[in-house]
Amino acid sequence: MVAAAGLCRAVPHVPANDAVIVEKLPTRASDPIARELRQLRSAHAADPGNRDVAVKLARRYFDLASAEGDPRYVGYAEAAIRPWTGAADAPLDVVMMRALIRQYRHEFDPAMADLDAVVARDPQNTEALQWQFALHLVQADYGAARERCARLAPLTTVLAATACTAVIDGVNGHARDAYATLSKAFAEHPSSDAEYRQWVMTRLGELALRMGDRALAEKHFRDAIATGVVDGFVLGAYADLLLDENRPAEVVPMLRDWVASDILLLRLVLAENAVHAPLAAEHIQALADRFAAAALRGDKLHQQEESRFTLQLQHNTDKALALALENWKLQREPRDARVILEAALAKKDSAAAKPALDWMARTGYEEAPYRELVAQLNKLSGTAK
Repeated sequence: MVAAAGLCRAVPHVPANDAVIVEKLPTRASDPIARELRQLRSAHAADPGNRDVAVKLARRYFDLASAEGDPRYVGYAEAAIRPWTGAADAPLDVVMMRALIRQYRHEFDPAMADLDAVVARDPQNTEALQWQFALHLVQADYGAARERCARLAPLTTVLAATACTAVIDGVNGHARDAYATLSKAFAEHPSSDAEYRQWVMTRLGELALRMGDRALAEKHFRDAIATGVVDGFVLGAYADLLLDENRPAEVVPMLRDWVASDILLLRLVLAENAVHAPLAAEHIQALADRFAAAALRGDKLHQQEESRFTLQLQHNTDKALALALENWKLQREPRDARVILEAALAKKDSAAAKPALDWMARTGYEEAPYRELVAQLNKLSGTAK
């Protein structure tokens, strides 16, 4: 990726004809995803007023953005549904699609408002309820997340209902029980859907990490990747495990083709820097340029990653801590707490870590590197816990 690629927000582009290449996908032309997207583009170009086609196209773009971490696809998705989003009584499928786009950009309050509107009109809309669960979880509102699990239980499968509560329990000090419950449900109610199997395997990997069984976690992450489903999240989770185990040489080949994703490019540059890879300097500059461009736009999408980058590669503890604390205002998942703990420890400012320390105390979060950071911060402040 050219270093300046992140200097401007992707602008939706309408091709003059079907011969114009809008985006080169990481798939073969014969692959179902590429074929479906090509067909949807053609249908949308032929009839841009067809809402069904526009929403399907937007959904496909959104799925690609989620899988690959490339935000340009979200811009394309937004452009596809724009003709209908301004209406006060926008169609339900458009409101749902707008909610997905907004949550991708971390516009959580507007996204939740859209989801509330969908559920008000369709109380049994499982997708909207699942996304409400996800937003409550990312903002550490575990009571609201459990309420959504309860509403979803009669509308979904046993495996999905079990996974819903297991994910919450796994963050709140009950990783071993959550792992046992989800593993049993997965064995008794196997899913034929490869994407969902991968999702469950990834959750099992996270729970294994919190239990302290890194070998088991690695097995689950590798099994999830082996499904063949393209997903940047599991690659990021596995890369973090390898980096924590000081195995950066294994990260480089795994992520070298993922430079379009800021999240995965961060893991790649951390690994490349550790092994003194030839492209390390180029990739570090590319990521620095992307973060600088995001700051100019007021984009807070990847502040967690920018905090890690700023601390570990630029060694700017003040800025890293400020970014981590600002990020915490938007999202409060385990990794968001960790960047606060790491930056506060590097700055030798245990008081600044209070939001993350309070979260750790409230949840009883178990993962060993986090507990070690808490112990070091407590030692720094003279607090024995």
